Amino acid sequence: VQLVESGGGLVQPGGSLRLSCVASGFSFDDYAIAWFRQAPGKEREGVSCISDNDPSSYYANSVKGRFTISSDSAKNMVYLQMNSLKPEDTAVYYCNAHRLPIDYWGQGTQVTVSS
Repeated sequence: VQLVESGGGLVQPGGSLRLSCVASGFSFDDYAIAWFRQAPGKEREGVSCISDNDPSSYYANSVKGRFTISSDSAKNMVYLQMNSLKPEDTAVYYCNAHRLPIDYWGQGTQVTVSS
């Protein structure tokens, strides 16, 4: 069982990145899939979440209108499209798959927003 994130990198303020998360060893079906992030010296925070059981997606106030979460069940992948990036978006971004009592985490991908 594994979650692997990709797509992070260095981008200038105002730029865009698309993060990807692929699952192996299990299906995303019936799981809530979320993106979290953790900046240096700060606690991990939830960024966005998507679930087949809930048609609405959740976004943290700090990313509403800029980030979009989506999924491709055929590929067992979840994406996070990040636009209008700000320096405060700099963090390690983690993919999480949750279905009580199961919690899977990826290893994280670094996003750095800097000029």
